[in-house]
Amino acid sequence: MSRFWSAVVHGLTPYVPGEQPKLDNLVKLNTNEHPCGPSPKVLEAIRAATGDGLRLYPDPNADALKAALARHHGVRPEQIFVGNGSDEVLAHAFMALLKHERALWFPDITYSFYPVYCGLYDIQPRIVPLAEDFSIRVEDYLPRGDERAGAIIFPNPNAPTGRLLALAEVERIVAANPEAVVLVDEAYVDFGGDSAIALVDRHPNLLVTRTFSKSRALAGLRVGYAVGDAALIEALERVKNSFNSYPLDRLAIAGAVASVEDEDYFRASCAQVIETRARLVADLQALGFEVLPSAANFIFARHPTRDGAELTAELRRRAIIVRHFKAARIDQFMRITVGTDAQCAILVAALREILAG
Repeated sequence: MSRFWSAVVHGLTPYVPGEQPKLDNLVKLNTNEHPCGPSPKVLEAIRAATGDGLRLYPDPNADALKAALARHHGVRPEQIFVGNGSDEVLAHAFMALLKHERALWFPDITYSFYPVYCGLYDIQPRIVPLAEDFSIRVEDYLPRGDERAGAIIFPNPNAPTGRLLALAEVERIVAANPEAVVLVDEAYVDFGGDSAIALVDRHPNLLVTRTFSKSRALAGLRVGYAVGDAALIEALERVKNSFNSYPLDRLAIAGAVASVEDEDYFRASCAQVIETRARLVADLQALGFEVLPSAANFIFARHPTRDGAELTAELRRRAIIVRHFKAARIDQFMRITVGTDAQCAILVAALREILAG
C-alpha cells in the first residue's frame, strides 16, 4: 500500500535497531546494554510510583528529574531538557538546532541515526572522514575561510568505534565554531571519558546529550536528556511541546530520579564494566585481534586473517550475538558489548575454538 505514502516516507532509509533475538541460552552482546542491571533503589521507586496515580498525566516538565539532574551536574534546571530516550532528544535537536542553510557536519563512521534524521528533516549533511586510526581529527571541524558548518554533531566516545576525544579537543571544536551549535552525544562517556557538560556555561553554542540506557542500566525505561545554555533548551522545549507534551511517564520519572540519587551504585557498576572491558581486550588481543582503544561499554575488534561477517555468523551459531556493520572501512570489525565476566568468558572461549578450527 505504498501508494499512500508521503514523498518523505518514500525517500527514507530508516535506522535499523540492534537485533533483539529470542534464542535459548543466548549470550547477548550486540546492543550495549549494561550487564549489572539498575540500582535496587530504582526498582523500589518504580514500585512506589505504581498505584492509583497512574490514572493522572505525568508532569509534562518532569521537574523532579530536571532538579535531580541539575544538582548532579552543577547546572540550573532551565539548562536541562528531558525526553523519551536520547534518540528522541536528538530528533528534537535536529529539528530545533541543527537544521540550517549550511550543512551539518558529522563523521563518516558514527551513530547511524544521524543520516536518518538528516533524511527525515531535510538537512544537508557534510560527511567528515575519520583518520586512518578511526579517531576524530579536530582540524577537520575548524572553519576555513567561507567553509563553515551550519552545525556539528559527533558522539564522544564515538560509536561504533569507542574512541574518545579528550575534553580539551572537544572544546577546541566548540570554541572555533561560535556561530554553530555543536552537539556532543555522550551516550557512553561514563565508561571512561570526561563530560563536556563542564563546558556548557562557557560556550552557549554547546549542547550535550545523555542517556539512562547505558551507564545507568535503564534501556527499558527510555529516558534521555540534554544539557546546555537555557536558550538552546528553550528551542528543544518548543519542538517537544509541538510534538508530545508528555514524553516521560510517572514510572520513568520516578526511576530516573532514584538512579541519579544513587551515586554509589552508579559509580560501582560503571567501574565493574571498565574492569571487565580491560580483561576482554587483553583476552582478544591474545587471540590476535586488533582492538581499538575504547572508552565505552563495548569494544570494536577485527582479526587480521578472519572475515568479520563470518566470525559474527560463527558466534551466532553458538547463540552468541555481537553487532556487525557492512559499511565501508568497518566491515571487518565486530562491535562487542562488555557483558558479565561469565558472558565474556564464553565469548572468548568460542572465538578461540573458531580460530583453532
